Amino acid sequence: MPGFLFSAAGNRFLFIFAGMLTISQRGEQMPPSPIRKLVPYAETAKKKGIRVYHLNIGQPDIETPPALLEAVCQADIRVLEYSHSAGNESYRRKLTQYYKKVGIDVNFDQILITTGGSEAILFGFFTCLNPGDEVIIPEPFYANYNGFACAAGVKVVTIPSSIETGFALPPIAAFEQVITPRTRAIIICSPNNPTGYLYSRREMEALKDICLKHDLYLFSDEAYREFCYDGDYVSALHLDGMEQHVVLMDTISKRYSACGARLGAFVTKNKAVYDTAMKFAQARLSPPGLAQIMGEAAVDLPDDYFVAPKAEYLSRRNLLVERLNRMDGVFCPNPGGAFYAMARLPIDDSDRFCQWLLESFSYKGETVMLAPATGFYGTPGLGKNEVRLAYVLNRESLGKAMDCLEQALREYPGRTN
Repeated sequence: MPGFLFSAAGNRFLFIFAGMLTISQRGEQMPPSPIRKLVPYAETAKKKGIRVYHLNIGQPDIETPPALLEAVCQADIRVLEYSHSAGNESYRRKLTQYYKKVGIDVNFDQILITTGGSEAILFGFFTCLNPGDEVIIPEPFYANYNGFACAAGVKVVTIPSSIETGFALPPIAAFEQVITPRTRAIIICSPNNPTGYLYSRREMEALKDICLKHDLYLFSDEAYREFCYDGDYVSALHLDGMEQHVVLMDTISKRYSACGARLGAFVTKNKAVYDTAMKFAQARLSPPGLAQIMGEAAVDLPDDYFVAPKAEYLSRRNLLVERLNRMDGVFCPNPGGAFYAMARLPIDDSDRFCQWLLESFSYKGETVMLAPATGFYGTPGLGKNEVRLAYVLNRESLGKAMDCLEQALREYPGRTN
């Protein structure tokens, strides 16, 4: 119904129509997080006194290195100022030392500090693609790529990989089949989230060939490079001849178990790309100031810092994969890196199953929270019998979570065999 607003003279009025406000198409199309959408059910379960083992999200329980927090506490700060839009020069210079240790030769003015790896991905879309352009992503893929593409008006084109091959890179012929005049980039994540797959040198060289052939950008998400178990880490910036094509997206979140710091990096040797991304960086003013102090301290950690966390994750991976593959009807390939695994379960619907775990199931007063794999696929119908598990809990908790899952698969009404 319309409302009426009378003028001071009392002889004029304006019609104000209720219900005319709308949500943007972009907002309507923005996908919910498959990792976080079941949180209300977990909260309800906890209020009932049920313990929930969170294997749904990549939040490590490894202690953040105390040196990072101490650096902030000891900083002599009188005014918490904006940093340079590209990040503090002192931090960017230190990062060049870090990258040199992993075989990446970059200058400080080829690094742009971002608010988490998320902003680096968003800057990549905004800088290199126009609305309506296409980006190719092997699926399953990190779910937030969908959200960032939606925000940028970019179309995601997926190529399925298979759990039967451990989610290896799809054949290059599959890429060729979907390339169109609107294709501008390929996105990869290695080691991969959500599969844990680690791309080989041969696979990276194949991606190089197709990018050079079709003049495409290669967006490389390398958030988990320190955690490679069954092969060597190969960066997109290790590929000769790809200097103008590669945009590396990075973060300290998982590397140092510092997810809340929200500190990432956008790295490229393409000056035009860097200069354009800088304009977006200037629009958001500056990256987090206290987090950059943490980032500098992280570069100063001993070279052997990663030995212990890597060994811990490897031990957890082995426990998780062994337990899963011992369960009747379950298959889980052995992930080569990161701290995620994808498993195929004997269930009718992963979304329904994951909700049921929280809403209707408990074992000895406990249950487990998983991420339905459907949210990591772009192709409708894929992932219906798959889940992602993040082995970010200690071995004791991980074992109890597997006890819950094994019992749940016995009781689930929608079991398929």
